[in-house]
Amino acid sequence: MASFKKNNHSPTLNAKIFSVALLALILPVKAIGNTTIAAPEPATGWQGKPEVAANQYMAVTANPIATHAAVDVLANGGNAIDAMVAAQLVLNLVEPQSSGIGGGAFLVYWDANTRLLQTFDGRETAPARADEDYFRKPSGDLLKWRQARIGGRAVGVPGTLNLLHTAHQQFGDHDWGRLFQPAIRLAREGFSVSPRLSRSIAGASKYLKTFPKTAEYFFTPAAEPLPAGYILKNPAFAETLSLIANEGPSVFYNGPIGKGILESLGDTSELPSLMTEDDLRAYQTISRPAVCAPFKDFSICGMGPPSSGGLTVGQILGISEHFNLQAMGPTPDGIHIVLEASRLAFADRARFMADSDFVSVPVKGLIDPNYLKKRGRLIQTETIMGKAQAGNPPGADLSQATFYHPESVGTSHLSIVDQQGNIVSLTTTIESGFGSTIMTQGFLLNNEMTDFSFRKSIENRPIANRVEGSKRPRSSMAPTIVFNSSGRPVLVAGSPGGSRIICYVAKTILNILEWGMRPQEAVSTPHFCNRNGKTEIEPQTPQTTQNALVSTGHDINIKEMNSGLHVIQILHDGRLIGGADPRREGLAIGN
Repeated sequence: MASFKKNNHSPTLNAKIFSVALLALILPVKAIGNTTIAAPEPATGWQGKPEVAANQYMAVTANPIATHAAVDVLANGGNAIDAMVAAQLVLNLVEPQSSGIGGGAFLVYWDANTRLLQTFDGRETAPARADEDYFRKPSGDLLKWRQARIGGRAVGVPGTLNLLHTAHQQFGDHDWGRLFQPAIRLAREGFSVSPRLSRSIAGASKYLKTFPKTAEYFFTPAAEPLPAGYILKNPAFAETLSLIANEGPSVFYNGPIGKGILESLGDTSELPSLMTEDDLRAYQTISRPAVCAPFKDFSICGMGPPSSGGLTVGQILGISEHFNLQAMGPTPDGIHIVLEASRLAFADRARFMADSDFVSVPVKGLIDPNYLKKRGRLIQTETIMGKAQAGNPPGADLSQATFYHPESVGTSHLSIVDQQGNIVSLTTTIESGFGSTIMTQGFLLNNEMTDFSFRKSIENRPIANRVEGSKRPRSSMAPTIVFNSSGRPVLVAGSPGGSRIICYVAKTILNILEWGMRPQEAVSTPHFCNRNGKTEIEPQTPQTTQNALVSTGHDINIKEMNSGLHVIQILHDGRLIGGADPRREGLAIGN
């Protein structure tokens, strides 16, 4: 837990807006109806979003129905945790490809009364019987990632429901069962399939037809993907939620729902699932210390290991701080610095970051200002550095191997500020779009085990993120709350997007704190990302910016970058300004 003391200072955010071509040329993105398994959550069109302001409370989620559910709770006296529970359950129903009780989540929570910052780890865990050869066939060959991500072998012990209940027991105001009613009602009466869900089904149709229950739910009797506007009912999920509402999460972790989960895993993958009743019963949400990285007069606070999000975002910002980004603005020069800082941060991520309950992670060393200053000296302003090597942060175990592991694009994020000033920043996932594609009792199960490295070592050097029994796979989720120098929260942020989450969140923080943008503008500007390889940019990036980056040596890869940034800025007078990513269907509502 982190504690911040009050004083009488107010934040002074840079309000200067740079009128450069990068911001002027934000063009619509064409909808994509098909995609590959590497990105089964396709880009589904650009939806321009207005800036939203409020004085009392605000919620921003990935789906309008979920946002309304959260705001209804807030309007009726519930707090941010109550609203989070209601919104997550509705998201499970209306955006099932991204998150749900079959997956895991990370929560960063600010308690305004006690002025304590807490983070909760609801990440999925490996079965206790899993070992370093978990993805190795009897022949000795490793499964390919595309083979491994479908079916029971990919499923980790779910944590989202446990996290919701743990947080609600500590901080919730409304009755637990009451918060389930919006999702139960929608599941019974039906809801309109959104354009995004319809296109996501079409994009992953080959894989969604693997298992009969899943195919029956997501396709019409004519075996066509459900069209936008189709009224979809889910009585099985209504029954599941009713059980949990009335009896608590024990029916999930030590009861009939858990038994149904285990039955659904049987004979669904080339290698069998190793999950047992004991694994479900043993699951616990872990309260962990927040990672707070200094950036100028701010503290960028997020989730520590097993997430790499807080550390890697903190490194990018901490390295970039040693350059005059404010004077550069969001120009090719400024973007180049952030991209090079990202190379360095991702190199450290690939070597050192994993579940710190199993491997030594030099958390303090990775965001040590002197270390980051030294790393920043490797950046040249006129040319790229090429492939960055991991550094030697204080406290690091240098025996570990550097290993880059593929991550698919999925996940959802919600940001909430309530009337009392309590803050929720929750990133929640079932990993790939539609997870393992196994559906049980009305909800999908994750494929989070594929976030582990399939290999245990390289040249006899252990890989930090190797599979081990009861270990939690490394994540890139980066739910974030930013505090000013007086310890007052000024920004809530987070996004889906696989390992690119780190780039999206870092860019958005810089856009607001360093380059003076408003939240909606900040989330809408074209993305740029470097994960220590090619530089990825969105197609709407101005040609002048593209040309400038190429001239500096960047190997450019132009692609859709499917984020879902949901941001709330808290101004010095208490007003709330919200931004919802135009790349998704998200909505900000406040009062």
